[in-house]
Amino acid sequence: MYIFITGTAGFIGSFLTEALTSRGHRVYGIDSINDYYDINLKKARLEKCGISQPQYGREIRSVTLPGYIFRQMDLCDKTQLNEILANNHFDCMINLAAQAGVRYSLKNPEAYIQSNICGFLNLLEGCRNHNCPRLIYASSSSVYGNSQNVPFNEAEQVDHPVSIYAATKKSNELMSYTYSHLYKIHTIGLRFFTVYGPYGRPDMAPILFAGSIAADRPIRIFNNGKLARDFTYIDDIIEGIVKITEHPEQASEDTAGIPAVIYNIGHGSSMQLMDFIHILERNLGKEAQKEYVGMQPGDVYQTWADTRKLERDFHYKPTTSLEEGITRFAQWYKEYYKNL
Repeated sequence: MYIFITGTAGFIGSFLTEALTSRGHRVYGIDSINDYYDINLKKARLEKCGISQPQYGREIRSVTLPGYIFRQMDLCDKTQLNEILANNHFDCMINLAAQAGVRYSLKNPEAYIQSNICGFLNLLEGCRNHNCPRLIYASSSSVYGNSQNVPFNEAEQVDHPVSIYAATKKSNELMSYTYSHLYKIHTIGLRFFTVYGPYGRPDMAPILFAGSIAADRPIRIFNNGKLARDFTYIDDIIEGIVKITEHPEQASEDTAGIPAVIYNIGHGSSMQLMDFIHILERNLGKEAQKEYVGMQPGDVYQTWADTRKLERDFHYKPTTSLEEGITRFAQWYKEYYKNL
């Protein structure tokens, strides 16, 4: 297959590119490499995929992953996007590019509308106008808001987002359904839960906490530690996406006759934040200085994925325990950051 992936300098995108190319697929990847967080980490992800010295608008072939081409560009750049889509025939698009971060969406909502709505529309139009039959895209567990109905099930109404980020992800789902209805584009939305692992985002708890513990800075623990998350290790997430990409015919339809479907993709269990912190402390060999604070605006109390639908259609079953996943993450963290 020839697959167009957005966000290949990102956490999930870089691992997915490695996995798909190792299985013989060709990948054309794009990423804006914006400065929302440390661009050196994004470049390190590209380096491990054989891409060095990216320049805006220039195609670079990987020196380590056969069949991988990378181009630095913004998803909102319709001229470059249409050029790529006109010159290549893709079997599938996978959208992992987005302005991420729940809390940042309260400070800079315009960035989320531009990237997550306008950029996403460009992809849908690209599928429509360039005969790409399938779009797999990242949604988010944040669409469930502060629902108390756990585990979160895809059939639940998700009409009460508590952040602009969550609102844009719900919008993506609605837009995809509409294009599936109108143009019969096969769309598969994946509601990611808390994904962690090596090369993870530095604005998320694992690296934030690890950095503070290593530097003897206090970690801020919201809602006085009374939070729970469905922590999912990166390898399990990638295995799930690969299965969906290679066997899209196994996807069900949420509405008969309309080729659109939404899946939760998570570990399928919920872990208390304090348990996560204690395991991280053990692996770093140091106790955290803890600062307990109140609930953060836009945050949610718990997440917990009901993954039975994805398991039914694709035999998805995460196998990495939190203890094992944090151990691998901590080993990577100590190696990566020791020389920075």
